[in-house]
Amino acid sequence: MNKAIVATTSLAGCFGCHMSILDIDERILELIEVVEFNKSPIDDIKKFTKKCDIGLIEGGCCNSENVHVLKDFRENCKILIALGECAIMGGLPAMRNGIPIKECLEEAYIGGPTVQQNHQKIVPNDPELPILLDKVYPCHEVVKIDYYLPGCPPRADLIWKALIALVKGEEMDLPYEVIKFD
Repeated sequence: MNKAIVATTSLAGCFGCHMSILDIDERILELIEVVEFNKSPIDDIKKFTKKCDIGLIEGGCCNSENVHVLKDFRENCKILIALGECAIMGGLPAMRNGIPIKECLEEAYIGGPTVQQNHQKIVPNDPELPILLDKVYPCHEVVKIDYYLPGCPPRADLIWKALIALVKGEEMDLPYEVIKFD
């Protein structure tokens, strides 16, 4: 049996969804029998080395680099899954959506209560830094998303059942008890 190729990445989020992948515990040994990770922090592959069957995206898009990475995943993955609330709705990073970027940057680098020793009132503006977007966008507003796995983070059982179903070509049997978050 050929292994399914899986890629994962984190955009504007906290990396909690990747922790949930690791929280499948000993089942990860079963998972690596049926999947091969490509371009993922799990195996530290930084670039796609082949087309992937499944891409897992955590986090929304808050800057130009996030958009580039997400579009690259859409181009290189047959199935793309938005993993967690940040990818689905923008999550906590989207709390800045009602505040102008200039005001956010000034608070972070000049006027915030924890800012010290920025007497020149410099806001970083290096061309190497990704450009901030006007707001944090959920993934489906940038590319087509095939599946959504909710939660903050999604439960390990939800990720496990979804991956196994997709790898086996089966319908996802995800009862309410698996996907609920309350």
